[in-house]
Amino acid sequence: MGYQVLARKWRPGNFSEMVGQTHVLRAITNALDNDRLHHAYLFTGTRGVGKTTIARIFAKSLNCEKGISSTPCGQCGICQEINDGRFVDLIEVDAASRTKVEDTRELLDNVQYAATRGRYKVYLIDEVHMLSTHSFNALLKTLEEPPPHVKFLLATTDPQKLPVTILSRCLQFNLKRLPPELIQEHLRYVLTEEKIEAENSALKQLARSADGSMRDALSLLDQAIAYSGGQLTTAQIHEMLGTIEQTHVLKLVQALAENSGEALLNCIQQLAEQAPDFNSVLADLIDLLYRVALQQTVRSAFSDDEDNKDTIEQLAENISPQDIQLYYQIALIGRRDLPLSPDLRTGFEMIMLRMLAFRPASASNTALTNPEPNIQPAPASPDTKIQKSSTTPIPQSTTSSISPAKQAIAAAKALTEAKPSKQKAPLSKTSPPVQKKQEESETQAPPLTSSDDWHTIVESLKLSGLVQQLALNSLYKSRDGNTITLQVDRNGERLRSPQMIKRLEEALQSYFNTQIKLVFESKGSIQNESILPHKTETPAMRQQREANERLEIAKQSISNDPNIKELQNTFNARVVTDSIKPLL
Repeated sequence: MGYQVLARKWRPGNFSEMVGQTHVLRAITNALDNDRLHHAYLFTGTRGVGKTTIARIFAKSLNCEKGISSTPCGQCGICQEINDGRFVDLIEVDAASRTKVEDTRELLDNVQYAATRGRYKVYLIDEVHMLSTHSFNALLKTLEEPPPHVKFLLATTDPQKLPVTILSRCLQFNLKRLPPELIQEHLRYVLTEEKIEAENSALKQLARSADGSMRDALSLLDQAIAYSGGQLTTAQIHEMLGTIEQTHVLKLVQALAENSGEALLNCIQQLAEQAPDFNSVLADLIDLLYRVALQQTVRSAFSDDEDNKDTIEQLAENISPQDIQLYYQIALIGRRDLPLSPDLRTGFEMIMLRMLAFRPASASNTALTNPEPNIQPAPASPDTKIQKSSTTPIPQSTTSSISPAKQAIAAAKALTEAKPSKQKAPLSKTSPPVQKKQEESETQAPPLTSSDDWHTIVESLKLSGLVQQLALNSLYKSRDGNTITLQVDRNGERLRSPQMIKRLEEALQSYFNTQIKLVFESKGSIQNESILPHKTETPAMRQQREANERLEIAKQSISNDPNIKELQNTFNARVVTDSIKPLL
């Protein structure tokens, strides 16, 4: 007998030899041992994860001469025939080559006949999603109510293409991709049995290249044995797969850590001499950055036999976690955009240079390039009462190099923050008497004698919703003891409901620590603030006026900015005034 490839030689003969897929094996073995068998099973998953292998072991378990169980003997005639692929009651169909409805009808013509040798006639349909619509319709009724001696085992890599009517009649099992660690462990076992030596890093590279498929891993192992002549080394595996050694990727990250563009380009030049797949290089770089980030977060995540463990620990100490996350994100996006570059090497170089260009500057560099400007307090507005301690500082244009635009922003911010402060005054002698203990513990409220006081109180009440709108659109008229008279404008008239008035009274009572009665006058709409003195403004009018003033300051600063003027003269640019907004 000639040489048998490893993928066929080491194909599992029973469920105990399967690698991984424990979630599927547990359900099937329990069903076999407890005699709770369904008439149709659907196995899904990517190539090489064990779909048809599980189906063949299932057929062997159903027809073993020693009885139905999850552990077929593997020695009887039926088990041997299934292993050799010549069991007459196991009908394997490749749906990719038999898609026509005539083929399906011919297949189903023999369903009614009992099994020739075994207990069950098993139909194993591989790549079932390739059947035509008419073939599915022909299969549907038989799949729903097959004879008791028939079992259907369906396998597919694309279950999304199956009709819902087919899916609803099957027990579906989704086989997962195998992790590289599990594949590496199985490859080590196979090589031990084959008496072939191999480096651990070489097997790790093969396991990663298999991409979750055990069959692909065994095929690559066959190729590696033939390529190396019987002893697998890491260098030979890299040559066979067209990949690069991990040391080159480590040098790239070390150049990033040193912030050296020259060293980075030298590393890329050494890479280019090996004609690598730069997309694979980026994948290796992403994996290395992941391991460095993992080392920074969980230092015990790696075992002592981890490749390049010392170098990874050193990189984790020399590069900040923020930089690692930035490099990782740039590499991910760069891998997506790499095919769009005119030349792969140029695109790869640009990705690496981008990592250097977008690296955050250190605190010392920021301090040197962005010195703090000299600041002095801004003069208070003539129509506001501001305490000296609450004055907001703004940059002086005569003593600093701040641009007019920045001066306008600071001035607008100062104007916003320059609100009348609360003036705390003791209660007058005519105030109603209160208990001594309460008088010592409660904070005395400021007086309410003018519109400015009303503006300050409205801001301090921290109102919201309709009550806030009622207060903002009310003009202070007078106060007589605990009775406050307000006048509402047109906007506030719609909000003057008993419920809103009561809520505003409760807020004022909490503020003044005494009973408050509100009286509203309605004498039409209050005139526009542009023709009235500021003392007759409602809080809403005042906010709008100050917003307009800040906007005018911003527009004026933009029009006077020498940089803006230079852009207008050089490029015939135009300032869109509607887009100018003051920064608060």
